[in-house]
Amino acid sequence: MKLRRPADPWMHLPWIAVLLLHLLVNVVTPYGFHRDEFLYLAMGRHLELFGMDFPPFIAIAARGTLATLGGSLPAVRFLPAVAGALLVLLAALLARRFGGGRYAQLAAALAVAISPLFLRAGSLFQPVVFDALWWSFALLVLARLAEAKSHGTPADRRDWLLLGVVLGLGLLTKFSIAFIGIGLIVAILLTPLRRALLTPGPWLALGIALLIGSPGIVGQIRLGLPVLGQMRDLQAEQLERVSPLVFLAGQVEMFQPLILLALAGAFHLARSRHRPVLIACAATFLLLLWLRGKAYYIGPVYPALLAAGAVQLEAVATGRRRLGAALWRGIPLVVILGFGAIAFPLAVPILPPAATARYAGAIGVTSTTNTGEPIALPQDYADMLGWEDQVAATKRAIDSLPARDRADLVVIGTNYGRAGAHDHLGAALGLPPAVAPMGSYWFFGPGPKPGRVALIIGGEREELTPFYRSVTPVARVTGEWRVPEERDVTLWIGRDPVRSLQEIWETFRGQN
Repeated sequence: MKLRRPADPWMHLPWIAVLLLHLLVNVVTPYGFHRDEFLYLAMGRHLELFGMDFPPFIAIAARGTLATLGGSLPAVRFLPAVAGALLVLLAALLARRFGGGRYAQLAAALAVAISPLFLRAGSLFQPVVFDALWWSFALLVLARLAEAKSHGTPADRRDWLLLGVVLGLGLLTKFSIAFIGIGLIVAILLTPLRRALLTPGPWLALGIALLIGSPGIVGQIRLGLPVLGQMRDLQAEQLERVSPLVFLAGQVEMFQPLILLALAGAFHLARSRHRPVLIACAATFLLLLWLRGKAYYIGPVYPALLAAGAVQLEAVATGRRRLGAALWRGIPLVVILGFGAIAFPLAVPILPPAATARYAGAIGVTSTTNTGEPIALPQDYADMLGWEDQVAATKRAIDSLPARDRADLVVIGTNYGRAGAHDHLGAALGLPPAVAPMGSYWFFGPGPKPGRVALIIGGEREELTPFYRSVTPVARVTGEWRVPEERDVTLWIGRDPVRSLQEIWETFRGQN
């Protein structure tokens, strides 16, 4: 299928700039690893393709990164940087597919490139940026299918196969691909694309998606569907505060002036042969609104909407007199770049914590934790601080123990961030691996030692005395810029266990 517009070399500048930006920031950032990154790296070290409690794409990426690039911060964040840059390129390709020329392709790429949501995602080793990439790719393929139908020609079976591959990669990355999957189904059923259901193409796509995504599905079945417990905990701890009004307001908060470009994109798609793309986005939006999802859950549809909005701007400017056309094209670019410049210090971890907090206060940006507690820094940044101090304190505590205690020692983390930081940063210091009786770490098991002597990272004495008859504090780790739960963490030595770790491990199943 031929494209309406040739590719313009200018569209490559934004994604190359974003890639270089991420690579540079990863070298000079004053922050360290994010607590979630420690978890995903631990999953890579414990990779079991058909036995993980959530989709294993990020664990596969972690294993590959550690084996080839190493465990430094720039190495670990290299793949997200590439994915973030490719997302910018996809925005340009979407604008091109929607009929946009040079201006539309460039404006679409810039809009995604400066968006804080996507910049932040590309700077962290998390599934989020890969998830957004697969959503956008799926919408691009849907646009191709819609275009073929509008021409009255059969869809290329290769497009259906490609859609299956993209959705399969999405299923291997996050189960949230189901949201856009439902949106795609609605778009197919409500448009002439439904006639394709009488052909092998859509069913091949479904089979390929399930085959590629099967490790995550099989893992859930083998482990007793832990995703259901994770969803219940998420609903109870975080989503109960998300109302439809909060969800809608969050769209404006995330994208600020770019929301107008997205609305222009919806208008353009509604009047074009690519209407199925709008239907898929709208159906997904309404589904998440009904489910009371967080505002950013719908973020991956925005590259397509912003791309369509850029095409609409280009169409409005076309045919106007020179000054009018220049204003229609120039003012939006100034707004996009101006918004990007203002948001940049909060979109990537480049300023030190104190400067970041001052800047956020100066522009009126407030931050809260996932549970709604106010904090000075964006939570992602607060979650990148203090882990080196924790590991250093842990090493000093271990070194102070008698040799016999060190031989029997088990390190216990009381959340996945503490355990993950110990595992990743402590390995180079010769520290033994940690166990943690919660979340994904629970599935890694208690290890072979019964826990006669334990160094416990975090927790309160009254929480530990049911398991150890002797609990002694040995160190404290403090830090003002961290999330509240990590600002004052006590390290404990537990001796004389009531029962062995192996005996009590099952009682912690399902805890976070």
